[in-house]
Amino acid sequence: MEYKKISIIIPCFNESRTIIEILDKVCNADTMGLEKEIIIVDDGSKDGTRKILEKYRKRKGFKIIFHKNNTGKGGALKSGFLESTGDLVIVQDADLEYNPNEYKLLMKPMISKNYDVVYGSRYRGMSHKALYSWHSLVNKLLTAFSNLLTGLKLTDMETCYKLFKGEIIRELAPNLKSMRFGFEPEITAKLAHRKNTKFYEVGISYNGRDYREGKHIDWKDGVKAIIEIIKYNVFR
Repeated sequence: MEYKKISIIIPCFNESRTIIEILDKVCNADTMGLEKEIIIVDDGSKDGTRKILEKYRKRKGFKIIFHKNNTGKGGALKSGFLESTGDLVIVQDADLEYNPNEYKLLMKPMISKNYDVVYGSRYRGMSHKALYSWHSLVNKLLTAFSNLLTGLKLTDMETCYKLFKGEIIRELAPNLKSMRFGFEPEITAKLAHRKNTKFYEVGISYNGRDYREGKHIDWKDGVKAIIEIIKYNVFR
């Protein structure tokens, strides 16, 4: 299969401090010659992010979606997936935790080996900034529990960097239910239980931020993730 375009979905909520820098990095990222479709979904920001994004509305290659109210990361991603037209689709957070220069690490196995989905793992040997030991522990426990029910052997189910074949994520997007961070276990379960979906995982770097820098996830999302893992694997 010949790939011509990659859609980069960027959900954002109150990211005025980082949005310009991350968009610059995305624009300059190596996508192995593929055309970029940059879709930014502002999820009801109140800090000036929307004003910044207005400047990008008429720029070639950009699509800007404004949510009137905050729906959560899952809701923002669903809007972005449904709007995408790329042969490949990747998720990019609007903060600076993940490096767009590493898109090619995920793209190479998909293009050369025809995988359907590639996850970028923060726990496969590449350097990362470790902020909270409990956060890393919870991520690993959630991944292990997810693997138990999906049959996969992932090391980082909760990673932001997920690269999909466009046709597959657009097939699943209309039925996505999780509005917040439950998106990660939901999409993993639905992909795992989809017939003949081929997974791959590669190591990526990670520059985690703390709550003073605007991190949104907390322990309650971890509890909800356990419920989501059960819900989308056992009761599907």
